[in-house]
Amino acid sequence: MLDFPRWKVVWVWGVLLVLCALAIPSFLPETVTNRWGAIPHPRINLGLDLAGGSYLLLEADTADLANSRLETKRDEVQAEFRRGSPQIDIGDVSIRDGQLSFMLRDPTQVDAAREKLLQITGTGAGMTGQREWDIQVVDTSRFILRPTEAGLKQAIDIAMKDATEVVRRRIDELGTKEPTIIRQGTNRIVVQVPGLQNPQALKDLLGKTAKLEFKLVDQAGSADAAALAQNRAPIGSQVLAFAQGGARIAVRRAAIIKGDDLVDARQAFEPQTNAPMVEITFNAAGGRRFARVTQENVNKPFAIIVDNQVISAPNINEPILGGRASINGGFTIESANQLAIALRSGKLPVTLRVIEESTVGPDLGADSIHAGILASIVAVVLVVAFMFVTYGRFGLYANLAVTINVLVILGVMALIGGTLTLPGIAGFVLTIGTAVDANVLINERIREEHRRGRSIVQSVELGYKEASRTILEANATHSISGLVMLIFGSGPVKGFAVVLLIGIVTSVFTAVTFTRMLTAQWLRRTRPTTINI
Repeated sequence: MLDFPRWKVVWVWGVLLVLCALAIPSFLPETVTNRWGAIPHPRINLGLDLAGGSYLLLEADTADLANSRLETKRDEVQAEFRRGSPQIDIGDVSIRDGQLSFMLRDPTQVDAAREKLLQITGTGAGMTGQREWDIQVVDTSRFILRPTEAGLKQAIDIAMKDATEVVRRRIDELGTKEPTIIRQGTNRIVVQVPGLQNPQALKDLLGKTAKLEFKLVDQAGSADAAALAQNRAPIGSQVLAFAQGGARIAVRRAAIIKGDDLVDARQAFEPQTNAPMVEITFNAAGGRRFARVTQENVNKPFAIIVDNQVISAPNINEPILGGRASINGGFTIESANQLAIALRSGKLPVTLRVIEESTVGPDLGADSIHAGILASIVAVVLVVAFMFVTYGRFGLYANLAVTINVLVILGVMALIGGTLTLPGIAGFVLTIGTAVDANVLINERIREEHRRGRSIVQSVELGYKEASRTILEANATHSISGLVMLIFGSGPVKGFAVVLLIGIVTSVFTAVTFTRMLTAQWLRRTRPTTINI
């Protein structure tokens, strides 16, 4: 137990010094560490409660999701019934009262229509084992499709998972450090962004569904001002408003191309006017489709639509080849960049609205940091004084281990890019207090063995050997508790668990291995005849 060859001594000191060095940048201003160039300078990120920042609670519009599913299903029905053999002739597919309905022109095709609808809707087995859509025939030739409750619930769950990932990608594009994005309940998402004092830009970005569509303009419908004013459009078209000015225009319901075919979007400037715009690039399939449609509709206008608002409706002067296009619409640099980020990160599958927001100022965080540092200093001083008075030299070794353990914890957190929160500081202070538990057990065992008449070396060796088993078992139970909090907790609970788990591992290493090495070197060097413990 007390055998420490030179290589092991070098290894222990090397590990501790490297981890302590990693903690240094966190104590220095970023303006200083940024000048270090290629020298690594990992830092501990501060959470929202310490660095200040913005908190948003987003809620999904499930009614809008249900309506979007109906619109998507309508497009699928129309496309499927025109495809294959036999083709099924149907009237206009209408959406009303949360259901989709259409009339067959030939009642003898009821069975064929039902088969196609079963292919489109599927069985919806998934986790529910039920259909996602109910199909009903009324008056021998009218079909009604109604989403089931189980199908809608499953759609909401999938949409919220996708929406959480899209929100994460958009916030990452802003370059923020360690944001917290957590799904809460059935239809809510919690967003915490440390260091962001003005949440308006974040709200604007997250409020964009970023549903991009290119549609041909219905020129006949757009010429009927009275119908546009009443929001009426010819069959197969719809009325949309321009994002600027509020003017209305009729466009075809069927999209030429959608944002699903987008592979990139960047803010750029128009060559002639130097005005901000958004350049977009389509994938190969989307580029071919866009080229074909523009070739077939030269000298006709088409609308660029984002979130059901027309950004612009330019004329197709010539075929647009190469899979590239641009969106011009009186943007500022900031708004063009936000739209590019929204398009690049993917559209939200459901509309999100902010139902709660708050901004934490840096002053409050500074007070919390000051209070945490004060608590840590008081804890360290009291522990150091108690250990030195109680155990003498062995208490001094324990105190050195506690001091190094503090720096090692900070170094590990900086290395893994961890975030320190106010509950994390509480875990940090708790770790300082419990870090000497191992040394208390070891020292008491050494004292007990020495009182039994064993030699100094035997007492120390048995003390470390017998106490180590208890120390490992105790810390194993602590680790289990910490892992449970880390896996099932969120926010403050997870921050506490991270610091606690790191502290358990580092304190065992410093309190057992490091102090055992110091004690072994002291015994070998001085060969004492008595010990004061």
